[in-house]
Amino acid sequence: MEKGNNNVNRWAVLIASTSILLCTGAIYAFSVFAGPLSVTKSWNMSDVMMAFAINAAIGPIPMILGGFLTDKGLAKWSSVIGGLIFGLGFFLTGFVTSPLMLYVTYGLLSGFGQGLAYSGCLSNTIKFFPDKRGLASGIITAGMGGATIIAAPIGNYLIEHYDVLYSFKVLGGAYMVVVVIASLFIKVAPANYQPVGWVPSANQQAKPIVNKNWQSMLKTPYFYLIFFMLGTGAFSGLMIASNASGIGQKMFGLTSAVAAFYVSLYSLSNCAGRVVWGTVSDKLGRNRTLDIIFTVIIFAFVSFLFIPSQIGFAIGIIALGLCFGGVMGVFPPIVMENYGPVNQGVNYGIIFVGYSTAAFFAPKLTADILANNGGSYTNAFYVAIAVAFIGLLLNMIYKLVKQRQSKNN
Repeated sequence: MEKGNNNVNRWAVLIASTSILLCTGAIYAFSVFAGPLSVTKSWNMSDVMMAFAINAAIGPIPMILGGFLTDKGLAKWSSVIGGLIFGLGFFLTGFVTSPLMLYVTYGLLSGFGQGLAYSGCLSNTIKFFPDKRGLASGIITAGMGGATIIAAPIGNYLIEHYDVLYSFKVLGGAYMVVVVIASLFIKVAPANYQPVGWVPSANQQAKPIVNKNWQSMLKTPYFYLIFFMLGTGAFSGLMIASNASGIGQKMFGLTSAVAAFYVSLYSLSNCAGRVVWGTVSDKLGRNRTLDIIFTVIIFAFVSFLFIPSQIGFAIGIIALGLCFGGVMGVFPPIVMENYGPVNQGVNYGIIFVGYSTAAFFAPKLTADILANNGGSYTNAFYVAIAVAFIGLLLNMIYKLVKQRQSKNN
């Protein structure tokens, strides 16, 4: 077992934290439950989907609160209480009798719990890995990205053999049990943690850690670049996450079953991308990695547009899944390396608003373009390419600003 300067097994903390996020990430499997819930309760589908919109909208609030608790040494409380609130919301959804109750249980409770747990687990765990921040961030965020791969088939099985409300109850109860077990292994990272035997590189030693709180962070010019880079990086992934099946069927002539397979493939790529790009960024640097990610995003949409076959769809889906995962894995270390580990929780929570902004606009804009263009996604793809170009440009500006700052110092 690999331990550090306070005799804590950091890998056990990483596994336990990832286990919690494998539970809370099930929020993204809502498409499995939405249809059956609409049918069972005779509710309008748009009313049902509002629960997911509420869930996404409140995300920044618990993220920032969880960050505050984490920065005060209460990461375990943030992670565990958040996970339990999420599980409770999921469980209580099995008893809903009206859309309003659904909004409270699945929308508010589970959404709040997810953000609280995510902030605590992520911000605390990467403090244990000063030598492998990209890898650690990639693994733990892969828990969120990969949760759908597990939750979707289990939820679907329970729905088919029982009913959708029973599925919510069983999964919610199971999530709370997993969180309680994981809580036994979560420890709070001590200040200036270093694993035994690790010696910072000469480059790392030459860069003194400067811890900035959120007020100081907002005064730095590169905060706004990081904020919008996260938004532009997440935009394409969120667009595909909400439309992958429709794109496959309408533009590539796939059956619903084959399109569903590609939805799962996208989730798997998303999960893998968080680990792959996180590891790559430890070797190449965060910004070189982002240059590659934005470039791959552009070529992925080009494949959608100019390779009119299932091959083009497969290339685009896999590439975009990997890149979406990469964006989610690379940005937490970027924030920590700019503003230090002490206030990482709140600082990343604030920057995560960039993601939430993209989560609001990407699916909505795609739906509007689809409605105004006879069911064609083509113009949406051109918009996504333009957004990726903006992200690439912002990353170049960011590098220039950092170089200029380095010279001045």
